Amino acid sequence: MTIDFFWRLPTHGEPSSHRSRTPYRGDTLAGNAQLEQAGGYTYIDYLAEIAHAAEVSGFHGGLIPSFPMTDEPWAISALLARETETFRFMIPFQPGFLNPVAAARMTASLQRATGGRALYNVITGGGGPAQLWWGDSASHDDRYRRTTEFLDIVRGVWQGGPFSYQGKFYQLEHGGLPDPLSKEEFPEIYFSGSSDAALASASKHADYYLTWLEPFDALREKFRRVKEKTDLLGRKIKCAVRVDIVARATEQEAWNEVRKGFERVDAETLKQFLAPQGDSVGAARQRSNLPTTLNSYRDLIIEPNVWSGFNLLRGGQTQGIVGSYQQVAERLDELVQLGADAFILSSTPHLEEAYRVGEEVLPLVRGHVQPQALRAVG
Repeated sequence: MTIDFFWRLPTHGEPSSHRSRTPYRGDTLAGNAQLEQAGGYTYIDYLAEIAHAAEVSGFHGGLIPSFPMTDEPWAISALLARETETFRFMIPFQPGFLNPVAAARMTASLQRATGGRALYNVITGGGGPAQLWWGDSASHDDRYRRTTEFLDIVRGVWQGGPFSYQGKFYQLEHGGLPDPLSKEEFPEIYFSGSSDAALASASKHADYYLTWLEPFDALREKFRRVKEKTDLLGRKIKCAVRVDIVARATEQEAWNEVRKGFERVDAETLKQFLAPQGDSVGAARQRSNLPTTLNSYRDLIIEPNVWSGFNLLRGGQTQGIVGSYQQVAERLDELVQLGADAFILSSTPHLEEAYRVGEEVLPLVRGHVQPQALRAVG
């Protein structure tokens, strides 16, 4: 058994701490104009710094987020490939927005150029206005059926062909990647989704079932369900957890950082935080742990060292781990015992925190599992 640790690259820009939501590092948003003018330093240079920091701090690679306000992760991966040596690029995408044959060709080309450093983070979408921004009006379950067909074809053409396919969403006649692209390693697939439709698709294609952090008992049950479905197909699947963390030398320092960020949140942001959005089952599971009223950051502590207010401080998932270096490492160890085989960690600001987490937290996790079981590089 190996445990992989990934970091996250803030393609949307970021502030310098959890105390502000306004990004001014790594993008042309508020405050970064001077950086771009100073010697031609750009957002790609900032992302390259973070990738370097993660690479030397013990991380296997990094997730490159994709949102309406970000650049395209495929392009960013290609740009950063020459800036790193071992750093692997986890590329999130929604299958409905790409032709599966073109996606296979793009991926195999990136594998060939980087020595096999590409990974998939397959996302099927959360519905609602955010999904319509992409021009996608497919229903929840249809999106997952489409994802299954998409991955059927990507795997099929990767074998070199001729490969034909007749599905509801895709039809293909005698497709296939040419040599040498068909000889490249097929990317590992990290698959997100919490509904029954998602688990059915993940059990067929995913190498890693990727979930946001949830209460630990809920995660144990989720891992059991996806592995049970996969076993029925004669496959084995690993599990991964996406976790935001605030780790400091002492627990008090960590919670003080959270408190200061929470105290700067305005009333409208709190209102939106408590309102349901879209048809994502995963997001609904996150919201199910929220209180009906919020008076203090303490109202969002749902388990020891687990705080459910992270997307008040920045966009993204709700729940994460807060505590001393030792406590954060212990919670990660508990997740390993529940069945986690990989982690995508992050903290703001990503540059400094990559060093902090790599130097102060990962070595403590290594102290609780067999050192040879950790596949992070450093």
